[in-house]
Amino acid sequence: MVDQKDYDYIIVGGGSSGAALAARLSENPDVTVALLEAGPHDSKHDEVLTLNRWPELLESGLDWDYPIEKQENGNSFMRHSRAKVLGGCSSHNSCIAFHTPAEDIDLWEKLGATGWNRENVLPLIKKLETNDHEGEQNGHDGPVNLMTVPATDPVGVAVLDACEEVGIPRKEFNKGETVKHGANFFQINSKQDGTRSSSSVSYLHPIEGRENLDILTDMWVSRIVFDEDNNATGIEYQRDVFGRRAVLNAKREVIISAGAINTPQLLMLSGIGPAEHLKEVGIDVRVDSPGVGSNLQDHPEAVINFETTVDMVSDSTQWWEIGIFTQIDQDTDLPDLMMHYGSVPFDMHTLRQGYPTAENSFALTPNVTHARSRGTVRLRSNDFRDKPAVDPRYFTDEEGYDMRIAVEGIKLARKIASQSALADVVKRELSPGPEVQTDEEIADYVAKTHNTVYHPAGSCRMGSADDDMSPLDPELRVKGVNRLRVADASVMPQLVAVNPNITCMMIGERAAELINKQ
Repeated sequence: MVDQKDYDYIIVGGGSSGAALAARLSENPDVTVALLEAGPHDSKHDEVLTLNRWPELLESGLDWDYPIEKQENGNSFMRHSRAKVLGGCSSHNSCIAFHTPAEDIDLWEKLGATGWNRENVLPLIKKLETNDHEGEQNGHDGPVNLMTVPATDPVGVAVLDACEEVGIPRKEFNKGETVKHGANFFQINSKQDGTRSSSSVSYLHPIEGRENLDILTDMWVSRIVFDEDNNATGIEYQRDVFGRRAVLNAKREVIISAGAINTPQLLMLSGIGPAEHLKEVGIDVRVDSPGVGSNLQDHPEAVINFETTVDMVSDSTQWWEIGIFTQIDQDTDLPDLMMHYGSVPFDMHTLRQGYPTAENSFALTPNVTHARSRGTVRLRSNDFRDKPAVDPRYFTDEEGYDMRIAVEGIKLARKIASQSALADVVKRELSPGPEVQTDEEIADYVAKTHNTVYHPAGSCRMGSADDDMSPLDPELRVKGVNRLRVADASVMPQLVAVNPNITCMMIGERAAELINKQ
């Protein structure tokens, strides 16, 4: 129930960035803030709060569950899981916690995001975390709890031993230096009792009594409202199940934090996007902004499964607990391949292709950290209730770089699995299987069975004022209108080379800084 109609700031989306932004803006008692979330509150959902239950959330009622368009070179069965619950994807996916690589941040600035550099941005990571790492490089009094996964999985330990046998050393993550070639148990944003340290748990639960902050759940926003001078003055939302609408007013700004799929969708529904596309679906053009819904990036993830001779663990912090990084090409200052180790069967895209599965098995998932393929988010109609058309265009880069990295990743995973440390563990390779050997055969397997790491980004990127394909300026302001910003994964000029959840919280922190300095 909405009692108040006017706020200084309205934030659309209570996810990783939006929750952080709402908490920081409302620290000022002289402003009023409304945080709107289309889904329910997380506090009554144990399957959300308990981290190792996260696989239950995929394709559940707390998932927007977006199908993707038919892929030219990739797996058309893919679905993009996007959270519909307070805390967003930090309440929904696993909680792999990586500091934003300094090299990625510097790249953002080179791509036109002036002011986004390691000196300005990385201190925000320290500000947001309470890390179990000791030392000056980590924060110890921030809202988000980061802990190191304990090395209690014997097969996981053996995988790390095998990595060392192939020359990939154990290296700790989040110690002030980007791991370009190394492996270890993750850090995760979790409490010691297994409660996820989501943006909601971390930023919102402690301040829910704050008088100038209203957290409004089950609020599905249909469009942004503007006046005749192109000032964003509020939002329109669905006030009942019959589609009746109501409006909330923003006296200062509207900030969209709805994520890399829903943010461009909402902008286009509000008349900001590629003009020809908006006309096709019957929406009046407010701003011709061709970059809205373009530049969509992701981490495509190949998978290789191994049956084991031993029983896999029956308890885990989150089932995916190890990261492996390396550089296939040596001309980069970032890792170009990342693998996750999962201690559970991972046959969601292999079984339908006829590959065997096994109760006791583990997976390695080589993914491309800086994929070069670019996709789109487009509207199906002018009805906000229709799911957008999401087309990641996996493995369509002209040079074939993305597939080459994925193929090399499968070959490296096989090399790791063949080491003596795993000789008494690996029973057989389930998929793709030993008969698949040539690069062409591996590539065909990857195209049919790959997954996503659920990291869409870049679809409303920030950039220089004269960059027509950047809908946002470096202050996160939407070009062509006033009093409207974006703060979420969609603003990234380049998807970071690691799991981006902590980066998304940092974007919320940065947005609060930019707004408060006015």
